[in-house]
Amino acid sequence: MPQLFGTDGIRGIANKFPVTPDVGLCLGRAMVDWLGDSAFLITGRDTRISGAMLECAIMSGIMSFGGNVSSAGIIPTPGLAYLVRRFDADGGIMVSASHNPFEYNGFKPFVKGGEKLSEEQEEQIELIINNLSSPNYKEKEEVGQVKELEENPLRCYQKFLIDIIPKELSFKDMKVVVDCANGATYKVAPAVFKEIGIDTYVIHAKPDGKNINKECGAVYPESLKREVLKRKADVGFAFDGDGDRLVAVDSKGNVLTGDQLIAIFSKMLIQTKELKNPVVVTTVMSNMGLSKALKRMGITHITTKVGDRNVVKEMKRHDSILGGEESGHIIFLNHHTTGDGILSALKLLLAIKILDSPLHELAAIMEVFPQVLVNVTVKKKVEFSEIPEVMDIIKEVENALSGKGRLLLRYSGTEPVCRIMVEGEDKDQISKYAQQIASVIREKLN
Repeated sequence: MPQLFGTDGIRGIANKFPVTPDVGLCLGRAMVDWLGDSAFLITGRDTRISGAMLECAIMSGIMSFGGNVSSAGIIPTPGLAYLVRRFDADGGIMVSASHNPFEYNGFKPFVKGGEKLSEEQEEQIELIINNLSSPNYKEKEEVGQVKELEENPLRCYQKFLIDIIPKELSFKDMKVVVDCANGATYKVAPAVFKEIGIDTYVIHAKPDGKNINKECGAVYPESLKREVLKRKADVGFAFDGDGDRLVAVDSKGNVLTGDQLIAIFSKMLIQTKELKNPVVVTTVMSNMGLSKALKRMGITHITTKVGDRNVVKEMKRHDSILGGEESGHIIFLNHHTTGDGILSALKLLLAIKILDSPLHELAAIMEVFPQVLVNVTVKKKVEFSEIPEVMDIIKEVENALSGKGRLLLRYSGTEPVCRIMVEGEDKDQISKYAQQIASVIREKLN
């Protein structure tokens, strides 16, 4: 069987390998085989039309091997991670393809404590799946069962989020617009903001199974910008399909990057004296401006390869409580094990209050250097070092940037795409460099 796991779980077009009921069934079996007999897992899904089909397959696999399972239904990925920790489950599996269009789906497994699998653990699970030619099905009373959780899953997660906000703070003077991307946050996000007393206007919260992320949410913040300006809101929040990412819009209609949010959070945590160990972890995709902003604050900036689990790994290694990705996955390790869009939004509201400044002023904490991203669809993924023409153009661009910018090439872990990122002082110049590289990639990898 070809490799299943990518950058973030197993992902692809729903009902096509590797995102099929067959693979879901095998994944459920493998998790129980790996965790041990009578393992208890919690499953969840976002709003995609294929979600229920795939979740049912996973649950069947779990129970066929003697494991017990609870379904949290439609819930954000960080919500499922929290439930795994809250109810001391042995693991969990989220059915979601995050920010991708509705025709995609995927499987995101979690281990005890609500953490994502490491690469080594994924390899172990994949080996078990490949060796399940003769399934060890349980018989009679040995099969597993569907268990009800002791509390309503969404309400339990909602309470966790609300408890993060100090009760003495009032947000009644604030107006926000919330874009739920027709995804997994469509119920819980509006409920959280309204419960803490915020004047909340909600958009894109009517999922039909096919409109998740469709011209809305974190990937398409244009409609959020329009509503923020129209309603004269203080801030707008956009989540992606499974709710682990946040994009924020200020009252002027400016879209803030994940790096800008991390800079703001860093300043807040210094002021509240929560950042006892001044280390922040992000990926190599972070803007150069973030490193400069953190340096001014006396914070050590550590970068790692793309993927929030890689960020978490480095955060633990350096005893850091704040990390994330430029795309808006922000991790507060003193609160949660994974990126959480709603939690990040609540923290941003806190920052506005604690730092006593509107969001458009807080954004000036960090200078954003021009950055151009180009995605090139490829038929094959070949090591760049094996293609002389690619290495030549890389060297040429790096020499042209000469210490005043940077270049990053990588393959997507979830799509047949080569991602090209060029950063520097002159946007027109770096755009030209990015297109030169893209032209060579298209020629040599298609």
